[in-house]
Amino acid sequence: MVFPVTHRMISIVDYGVGNLQSVEKALAYTGAETQLISSPEEISAAEKLVLPGVGAFGDAMHILEERNMVPVLREYAASGKPLLGVCLGMQLLFESSEEDPGVRGLEIFKGTVKRFPADLPLKVPHMGWNTLKVSDQSRVLAGLGAEPHVYFVHSYFVEPADNAVVAATTEYGSPFAAAVEQENVAGVQFHPEKSQAVGLQILKNFAQI
Repeated sequence: MVFPVTHRMISIVDYGVGNLQSVEKALAYTGAETQLISSPEEISAAEKLVLPGVGAFGDAMHILEERNMVPVLREYAASGKPLLGVCLGMQLLFESSEEDPGVRGLEIFKGTVKRFPADLPLKVPHMGWNTLKVSDQSRVLAGLGAEPHVYFVHSYFVEPADNAVVAATTEYGSPFAAAVEQENVAGVQFHPEKSQAVGLQILKNFAQI
C-alpha cells in the first residue's frame, strides 16, 4: 500500500508514556514527515500534533503538568490546528477519569473516563479486534469501508457529555465511544498503529487534514 506524501510535519509528543516508535513508523509508512517533540515551545510551533499514551491517567497528567505542557496543549487545541489523541492520549482530552479521581484532564472535551463495570461478563482489559460503527461526518475515520476492524487494549473508556462529538462506537458488553472528533481535535481509543490497513488509512486521513 502506497500513500501520497504530505508536506506538513506531524509532531508526536514525547512525555515518557507513549508507544512512540510504532506510531512514528506507521505515520512514516503513509508518507508523512514526523518528529518527536518534548517541550511546550515545540508543541506551540507544531503544525499537526499527535498525543499518544499508554499507562495511567493520573501519572500521565502529572508528567504533563511537571513539564508545563497542560496550558500549551489546551491552547493548541483552541488554535484550530489538527490534534489527534491515541489510546490514553484520547482519554487525557477529557475532564476526569475514574482511574484517578480528583485529577483534572486537559478538559478539551467535556465528559469523563470510566472503567468497564466489575460485573462485565467479559475479560478486562479489553484486548483484541472490534468492529467500528463510524459517523458519516468524521474526517479522520473517512473511507474505512463497511465494518472496519481495529485493535484495542484498554480497561477504561470515555463517556462524552455530548454525544455529538462521538465519531465512532464499538461494543464490548455494551456500546461505548471508540473515537471522538470535533472540528480540529480527534481522539481514538484503539491503536491505529496496530490496526493494519484500517489504521494506516486513519493516520493518512489525519496527515491530509
